[in-house]
Amino acid sequence: MPSPWGVGMGVPFRCGALAVLASLFLLGCEARRPSLSTAPAGGSEVVVSGDTLPADVMSSDDAPSTEGLSTTLGGPLAGLDPAELARFTAGRDEFQDQETVENGLGPVFNEASCVTCHDSPVGGTTGRTETRFGRGTLMGFDPLARLGGSLLQDHAIGGVTIGDRKFVFVPEVVPPEANVKALRLTTPLFGLGLVEAVTDAALLELARQQARYAPAIRGTPNMVQEIPTGAIRVGRFGWKAQVPTLHQFSGDAYLNEIGFTSPEFPDENLPQGNREVLAFNPAPALNDSGENVEEFADFMTLLGPPPRGPRSYLTELGGQVFRQIGCASCHTPTLITGDSPVSAMARRVFHPYSDFLLHNMGMLGDGIVQGQSTGRQMRTAPLWGLRARPAFLHDGRARTPEAAILEHGGQGSYARSRFARLPPFARNALLAFLRSL
Repeated sequence: MPSPWGVGMGVPFRCGALAVLASLFLLGCEARRPSLSTAPAGGSEVVVSGDTLPADVMSSDDAPSTEGLSTTLGGPLAGLDPAELARFTAGRDEFQDQETVENGLGPVFNEASCVTCHDSPVGGTTGRTETRFGRGTLMGFDPLARLGGSLLQDHAIGGVTIGDRKFVFVPEVVPPEANVKALRLTTPLFGLGLVEAVTDAALLELARQQARYAPAIRGTPNMVQEIPTGAIRVGRFGWKAQVPTLHQFSGDAYLNEIGFTSPEFPDENLPQGNREVLAFNPAPALNDSGENVEEFADFMTLLGPPPRGPRSYLTELGGQVFRQIGCASCHTPTLITGDSPVSAMARRVFHPYSDFLLHNMGMLGDGIVQGQSTGRQMRTAPLWGLRARPAFLHDGRARTPEAAILEHGGQGSYARSRFARLPPFARNALLAFLRSL
């Protein structure tokens, strides 16, 4: 008699699956607080129901019918027209360029090319970490900007000669005044154009839904300023959701990672906070007219989301475990974009597994304050593309998804505890699901 679970899945699998279902039932019975999933009921690859997002994102007579898809990991978003593909290619070329001292690199910087950190494949992450520092006091957090904080630049251009004077630029160090030091893992850039195309209203509504139905895990939007307009927007990029748009993310990265000034970021970083040494800056004029910043933003905008990995009955069962123990309450499986000038991104369903909100992670927080975030708050890390990452959590301390789950604290403690109590088959199913993202 053929197995009802599919080819090659007989009695052992059926018994394991029944054990998982029984364990999920028991977990549900023992729960004493609400666990919100803002994603729809059922499988993880379905459209969000109309009552989980505001009407301007989803309505019964104008619901999105297609998904925002990728071509390959590291490739462009599917469905781009020839002009958009040309923008993607030009942006990727700029992304891979090696900058030089002559055209503005430094004086202090982290890498000479974006692709040094965002590769494996292009647009991903190599696992490179950077350092943030500051000082926490009873009065609040001091980023120690006067000493080069909060981002440390760990490279410098070295010796320069200006006229008859010589000077040696050296990498920054964490000053002794700092009592907070945190590593930050460089994040993958896949699918960020879809994330940007989600309306602020949708993310604010998501936060309201959490506050209403699951206040214990409610997320907080990081409201930050969009530089060109001065508008206060919902931040969504960076470990603290401290950046609202990809254009701003690009300009910020050019300045703080490469040392390139541009129209919206015209002021050079002060090496270790010392303005006087900029007298020796070999490229004191504006380093970029804004063209390179825009090309980098184009690359990120048009870079496709990570395609889903192989799926099976085990991964589908793991998706149910993921929801049942509360992971989906913050790692929202499905979002929908609003209108977009890029038709391939307009009103599309996509699956980032993040709400892009801040959550109190307890001792897992990195102690750094950015925008309205606190030291314990971190943005929910998107889980799509998880299988292509070399390390996990904001500082890369976890080498496996299981280790990352077990490090969760604060608002993540409840899901962590439920994960720890799962029977082996259910735990393996959940981990198989995560490895399929």
